[in-house]
Formats: sequence, C-alpha cells, structure tokens
Amino acid sequence: MPTFANTAAVFFGSLIGFLFRKGISERYRKVLFVAVGLSTIGISIKMIFGANNFLIVLFSMVLGGLIGEFFNIERLLKKIGDNIKEGDFSTGFVTSSLLFLVGPMTIVGSITAGLNGDGNLIYTKSLLDFVSSIVLSSTYGLGVMLSALSVLTIQGAITIFASLLTFLTEPAYLNDLVAVGGLMVLGIGLRILEIKDTKVGNYLPALLVSPLITFLITLFK
Repeated sequence: MPTFANTAAVFFGSLIGFLFRKGISERYRKVLFVAVGLSTIGISIKMIFGANNFLIVLFSMVLGGLIGEFFNIERLLKKIGDNIKEGDFSTGFVTSSLLFLVGPMTIVGSITAGLNGDGNLIYTKSLLDFVSSIVLSSTYGLGVMLSALSVLTIQGAITIFASLLTFLTEPAYLNDLVAVGGLMVLGIGLRILEIKDTKVGNYLPALLVSPLITFLITLFK
C-alpha cells in the first residue's frame, strides 16, 4: 500500500536526520534553520496564491483558530514535547505534518490510489518526504518522526474512504484547503525564523472547516 511506503519514508528519513544531527555544529545548524525557514515561507506563498475565494480561507482560519484555541491544541503538543524533552517538538510535528499532508499530491494521490490502485503519485511524494524529513528532523528532532503517524492515519483514511472524498479533488474544495494550509505553513516559517511565535497548532481545525464552508456555499448557489 502506497501509504505504508510514505509512512516508512518519513519515519526512516526522520530517524536518519535525528541520529546524525549531533554531528552538526551550532554554526551549521543555524544555516539549516534559516534555509528551512525561508523554504517554508516560499512553499506557503505558492500554496496561498492558488486560493479560489480568500473569504473562505479567512473564515476557515478564524473559525478553526477559535476551535483550536478552545481546545488549546498547541498546549497539548507542547506538553507532549516537554515530556519527550527532545528538540522543538511542537514546531517539528506541526511543520512536517502540514508539509507532508496538506497539498494536492496527498489528496489526489491518496484518492487515486484508493479508487484504482495507482500509487505512482504517492511513491513520488514518498521520495520527496524522505529527503524533507531528514532535514527537518536534524533541526527539530522527534516531532518530525511522529508525523509519520499523521501520514499513516490521515493519508490512509483518505485512501480507504476515497470513493466518498473524491469531491476534495475538485478545485473548488482543493485550492482553498491548500491555501488554508499555506497560511499555517507561513506562520511556521515566521516561527522558524523567530519573527513571530505563532501558535500554528491551534489553527489545525481550519483544515476541516474549509471544505465544510465550501460545501455550505455550494448549497446556496
């Protein structure tokens, strides 16, 4: 199953980055931080510019942020990280989970794999995620490795329920969903570069709110 291959790629890539990060001096680690931060912002801008309706993106972020703040998701992630006491767990987990899961390759690839067994797109994504997880894990530690569980759970669920989720491949849903993810990725980039310490984890519910708002709008067209 392509999802298992992707999960393994993220896990072993993270393991490699984690094991060898001790050999990276502080001087070069700072270079990695800046490189990852700038690249993250670059990716986010590309994701955001694909939005169909920025009002949907805005309301998704507002409602999702309020829900996340109510449940204090960021605090939960920080608590897990404090127990592990290894790296910036919250940033690593949220950054890698968003980068590995919020994008056309994940949604389209998982649905294609579920409907007709074509896993080529996910296998290509697995290679990209393998390389990314090495770099991210060398910077942020075990939080990146745990994102393999996110890939297994969410990507696996999309594949299993592919016949019910084909609507997500429609530009009306996909583009705004990716843009919402892009705003969160931008927040992560600002956090990595120490420009603004945003609680990005609290905005994760926005990824569920976005397609719901789009669906409600289509009912009144």
